[in-house]
Amino acid sequence: MSIIVLLVAGATAGLLGARLLRTGVHPAVVPAWPCACVTAFLWAVTGLRWQAGALPGWWLPTALGVAFMAVPLVAADLRHRRLPDVLTLGAWPLFTMGLAIAAWCGPGSPLAVRALTGALLFGGVHAAVRAVSPGSLGAGDVKLAFALGAVLGALGWTALVLAAVLAAIVTVLFAAAGALRRSDSWRSGVPHGPGMLAAAWLLTVFQAVRPAG
Repeated sequence: MSIIVLLVAGATAGLLGARLLRTGVHPAVVPAWPCACVTAFLWAVTGLRWQAGALPGWWLPTALGVAFMAVPLVAADLRHRRLPDVLTLGAWPLFTMGLAIAAWCGPGSPLAVRALTGALLFGGVHAAVRAVSPGSLGAGDVKLAFALGAVLGALGWTALVLAAVLAAIVTVLFAAAGALRRSDSWRSGVPHGPGMLAAAWLLTVFQAVRPAG
């Protein structure tokens, strides 16, 4: 698979993601062509990692799927302060399919067990935080956490901790930037989705997948 193919496919995926956000009960309009360009770039980086032998072929569908979901969701959270169900819930079957391919063609049942456990842990922690402090996380953050937790769990237990730490750092930086700017747009809440999604993509592409255990 050439990088040119991945660039074109990534741009198409980015346009599709932006288009999907316009559907559903609560549509969210995001700039389509920036989504296309960023998704194309992320897919090309993923392809280069695969060509260099840093990513196994059976992990490629999952890595590309994370980028496909991440770009439009980050745009939606930054612009509208919410993560629409059409992609947060849509991530569940997409990631499940990618992880099933990875388990079947790669490590097998250990990866599947880690993925299920990771989803329960990562999603459960976020659900608990929202239950204790409803204003700190949105419902979309919790739904997304279950999906991302499966991918992170498949990578290994360290990935779950690293993702939580990185996401928290990004959220704190957003909060600090909003406080400095004193912008009205940040009074509706600090977006946590971009931090989770950025951390998940980085770990998905740059952390080696554990073969077993």
